[in-house]
Amino acid sequence: MTLAPITHAIFDLDGTLLDTETLYTEAAIVVCRRYGAEYSLEIKRTVMGGDTMVGAHHVVQTLALPIAPDQYIAEREVELHALLAQVVPMPGAIALLEALRARRIPIAVATSGHRAITQQKLQNQPFLKDLAALVCGDDPRLERPKPAPDIYLLAASELGADPGTCLVVEDSVNGLRAGLAAGMRTIALVDPRWGYDPSAFAAAHCVVSSLGELTLEQLGLG
Repeated sequence: MTLAPITHAIFDLDGTLLDTETLYTEAAIVVCRRYGAEYSLEIKRTVMGGDTMVGAHHVVQTLALPIAPDQYIAEREVELHALLAQVVPMPGAIALLEALRARRIPIAVATSGHRAITQQKLQNQPFLKDLAALVCGDDPRLERPKPAPDIYLLAASELGADPGTCLVVEDSVNGLRAGLAAGMRTIALVDPRWGYDPSAFAAAHCVVSSLGELTLEQLGLG
């Protein structure tokens, strides 16, 4: 199948453009150990990329934590805020966005993270200052979280773009499914730190372990 050339690019944020998944993991481990439980990579893979509250419910239920999901989120975010100063771009992220901007490709971010903490992540990242659109997981217009396509379709609408000519870059299975369900060319960035089975990303149009591996052809710009 020949895919149409891309006109717009939409990125997940955590673990895709910014190396924040390590910080989320560290924060979750601290909170769970506070209640005598261990946050595992299996749990992380299940919730990664999905809705914040849905993920919190899963963690609390799976580990039988004696707190409500909203308290888990609140405690995790306290730990996370203390770590945010350590946030750095993912390898290849700055060069990739520069290459897209050089070709006048508008760039959006569609993240399951809520807007307040997303703004904190972005504030010290100059390469993410000129986004054409930013859609966060607590946007009231979203009816369903990833893996539903809603967040990507909303981002395309914000961009004034045809979903069929949008590029999506994602690092989670939930995000991959969302991009594909939206009818977009979806690239999977599979970070070996999280222990995914590579077959989980078999439906992606392209799979890489670093953004620096991407070619113009894989981006739909060749």
